[in-house]
Amino acid sequence: MEQPTTEEIVDLYAQDEVPGRVTGTESRSTVRARNLPHAAVKILLRDAADRVYVHRRTESKDLYPGLIDVWIGGVITAGEVPLPAAERELAEELGLRGCALSPVARRWYTDAHTNYLAHLYETRHDPDVHGPIVHQRSEIADGWWLPWHELMTRLNDPDWPFVPDGRSHLTHYAHGGRPRSAAPSPPLG
Repeated sequence: MEQPTTEEIVDLYAQDEVPGRVTGTESRSTVRARNLPHAAVKILLRDAADRVYVHRRTESKDLYPGLIDVWIGGVITAGEVPLPAAERELAEELGLRGCALSPVARRWYTDAHTNYLAHLYETRHDPDVHGPIVHQRSEIADGWWLPWHELMTRLNDPDWPFVPDGRSHLTHYAHGGRPRSAAPSPPLG
């Protein structure tokens, strides 16, 4: 006899005068199929040399398969709180625990494929403290470090196969109200 598959249940969020207010729940597959407003966490990982960790998503991802991203993360499940969700995603996708996460922003992203309230965080990876990066094979096909200036150059190339939501969040993060003459990368934590 086959065991029933348990599907993730996701909180639905209001996009009204009280952004982030939970309005109900639905299965993850229904959220994707109907592009319902939900919440997600996104973490930008940097190293001591101020490089950013970049990765290519697997071809099996349900959203933007095979494209490049800098944000580690995923959907917040029903009843989950953003910071622990971010810690969970970092552990699941990169095998990293104990990284101090600093909140960066909370903002909506909506396109024809997804509609979510993003809780953006950043952190530093120290291999001596956090251990090596270990990819979750179902999520990440490959990963590498890029200097900030090279990442910004590539981000401005419309032909670079970068996820649209990641591009939007990174552009927002990079400009973050700082003048263009500011330091080459936004300060971390």
